[in-house]
Amino acid sequence: MPKTVFLIAVLLTLSINRPACADDDSSLAALELSDCRIHAAPGYPGIKARCGILERYIDPDDPASTVLKLNVAVVPALSLEPEADPLVPIAGGPGGASTSFYAGYAHAFEKVRRHRDIVLIDQRGTGKSEVMNCDFEDDVLEGQWSREETIAYTESCLEMLPHDPRFFTTSVAVRDLEALRVALGYPALNLYGVSYGSRVAQHYARRYPATTRSVILDGVVPPQMALGPEVAIEAEKALQAVFARCAESSDCNDEFPDIAKTFARLEAGLGEQAVSVELAHPISGERETVEFSDMEFAGAIRMMNYSPETVALLPLLINEAANGNFTPLAATFLSVSESMTEQLAIGMHNAVICTEDVPFFEAFDMAALQKTYIGPKMAEALDASCSVWPVGVMDDGLRTPLSTDAPVLLLSGSADPITPPHFAELAAVDMGNARHLIGENQGHGQAGRGCVPDIIGRFVESASVDDLETDCMLRLHAMPFFLDFAGPAP
Repeated sequence: MPKTVFLIAVLLTLSINRPACADDDSSLAALELSDCRIHAAPGYPGIKARCGILERYIDPDDPASTVLKLNVAVVPALSLEPEADPLVPIAGGPGGASTSFYAGYAHAFEKVRRHRDIVLIDQRGTGKSEVMNCDFEDDVLEGQWSREETIAYTESCLEMLPHDPRFFTTSVAVRDLEALRVALGYPALNLYGVSYGSRVAQHYARRYPATTRSVILDGVVPPQMALGPEVAIEAEKALQAVFARCAESSDCNDEFPDIAKTFARLEAGLGEQAVSVELAHPISGERETVEFSDMEFAGAIRMMNYSPETVALLPLLINEAANGNFTPLAATFLSVSESMTEQLAIGMHNAVICTEDVPFFEAFDMAALQKTYIGPKMAEALDASCSVWPVGVMDDGLRTPLSTDAPVLLLSGSADPITPPHFAELAAVDMGNARHLIGENQGHGQAGRGCVPDIIGRFVESASVDDLETDCMLRLHAMPFFLDFAGPAP
């Protein structure tokens, strides 16, 4: 089970302070684009685009430093006479590639693409942009880790990285994006950032206000908040809300009475003794045996809580495990861990987290964390890893709320287990022209849900939060709970 502990920290997921100085943000060589296809993942259908390489110094302030080659793609507008300002989708993670993200969620942005190009750059350290990743032996990563073992893991990761991780942070990434704008000749950008990508979008708008036309923040990370210990708190709140909704549903409650107590007994049992689960790997199909402990259990539960479709399965899968059938939950964890291994660059992830979050952790409220199903392990693992991670580049204003009069559309899900709606309110405190929309019973990321693509399309077209028709969001709903593997009740 590769990368188990780091994956759990990510699933359950050094400071050089620099002022935002004037930049020479031109690319090192002319950016030439040629026909290509971008993919959500290997084997998935491709989307036609125009791709190229943006060359950038690893340290933008040092022309003697290493030159990086960053992967760029432009998906042309459908109109023969497109608007001058494109949409720039920015992936989350940290560690996700924007080309892959867009290819997986292209339907969410088709209304925008009618009249505007879609411009993509794999953030340095991700995707095809000098990926910063690590590989490790399975036996080192399984089970409960000590602080010493976590530090040794991190030191091994550092040795494997191809570049100095200090220059793979948000503050450097936004300079790459500005260089791309200049190289492609666009006068301004419309930004869409999801999850961690919302941090990147906010910082670009902070540093380059004159070239920011509009901003969409989806699953909002407020700049003033260091993500880490509160992730467990928010995940626990989201899970308890699922249990409460099951209890309020006569069908769910009849089939799974006292599901919260069932969960608690199951969690306690796995904490005392892991179970061996033999199953076919959900992706490769190969038979393997998984040691399924409370750590794997927490990772599976948290990721299932991200969307209404998988939330609908939670009571059923918890009940199955309580009755001795751990295969569905173990398969879920394997599938998620495989996906994260492929999609997230752990070295780039740490470069961001260890610069912009962990150094600003306040003292852990151990009593509160112990009451959550994730517990303190994630925060402790991040703290241990970042104790040996190199100092990174961070602009002085990165952690201050964005003060802007540019139009900003904020999107939240009321059941989001990591960036709940009040995070968006924290981010918007100094925004003078913002509107916050909340999808009821929705999870993490709203762009592809229901009528939200239409709202995004109208917002980017008008660059205004006024007169947006949003009543259609009232039709968003949570999928009914599965009572068995045949599906919800009729």
